[in-house]
This record gives sequence, C-alpha cells and structure tokens, in this order.
Amino acid sequence: MSDLLDKDYWDERYRASQTGWDIGYVSTPLKEYIDQLTNKQARILIPGGGNSHEAAYLLVQGFSDVTVVDISSEVTATLQEKYASRGLKAMCGDFFNHSGQYDLILEQTFFCALDPSLRSLYVQKMNELLVSNGKLAGLLFNRPFEGGPPFGGSVEEYKGLFDNYFELRRMDEAYNSIPRRQGSEVFFIALPKGK
Repeated sequence: MSDLLDKDYWDERYRASQTGWDIGYVSTPLKEYIDQLTNKQARILIPGGGNSHEAAYLLVQGFSDVTVVDISSEVTATLQEKYASRGLKAMCGDFFNHSGQYDLILEQTFFCALDPSLRSLYVQKMNELLVSNGKLAGLLFNRPFEGGPPFGGSVEEYKGLFDNYFELRRMDEAYNSIPRRQGSEVFFIALPKGK
C-alpha cells in the first residue's frame, strides 16, 4: 500500500508510460456530464488527475477555476507547462493533505488507484472539500480486479461506503462508457451530508 502513496512510484509509472488507465482523451461519461454544466466559475477539483484530459476539456469549455492535485511531480510539472497560461492550477501533493473548498469534484480513476483500506478516508476527505451544495461526480469500476491498482468494487460496497457522508443522487451503470469499459463502470453523483 505504501507504494501507492509514494510520489517516486507514480513518477516512474509516468516516465515509463505505464499508464494503462489513461485513454488519451476525456472519457465520454465525464465529457457529457461536463457539457451540461452551466456555471463556468465553479471551483472544480480533479484529484489524482494524472494527465488530466478532463481538466484540459474543462478549460476549452471556458471553465476558469480548475485545480488538479496529483502526487506525481512528473505529471503536475507537465500540466503546469501546458495549461498554467489558461488558468489551470496543478498541485503536486498528497490528496489527503489538500485543503480548499470546491463546488464540484470529478472522479476519474483516482478512487481505483487507492488501496481499498483508504476508501473510508477518501469519502471523508471528499465531504470535507465540498461546499454545502457541492457535488462529487464521476466513474467507479463495478467489477473486481486481480491485485491492483486498479482496485475494483461493487455498487453495493460503494453505497455502504458513501452513506454516512453523502446522499447519492445516482449510481448506475454508465451507458456511454468507452467500448473496453462497457458494462464495468458506474456513473455517480453524490451530494455531501452534514453541511
């Protein structure tokens, strides 16, 4: 587990192009979700953002307050170089030490990269980072994996995990997943409780 929170581990994965989770563009479910958002000033966080195709897409669509947090300095330096002039804030650091307040947090392959022992902490931290009317939205794998990362799971597990901190508005099979992920992803939208 300690490797998964180690910047050298992730830096090496990016240097060696061992990024099989990266499809090279914004995923269709997140693209279609972003396309219906109207508040271009919304404070948006993408944790464990990697190459952040979602962040690039948000910037092209005119969103002005986008932050990516990733433990890899390799990837955050590249993002800063590419997108700082467009207003992207790319921060290198441990997500669990991040502070801020966000209107929207987008989940795309960060949850599945974390050791499952950190999932309760993930849910608590997401709740902490969202404003009272904020949203956590994105994709989770609805299938098991051998070893990891990625680490899979099930809708039943996720519902139990999120229940104390979030009201799930939806968590259902993503009808518009890319072909190789068809039938194995759920799209969810969750609102923080207790705010």
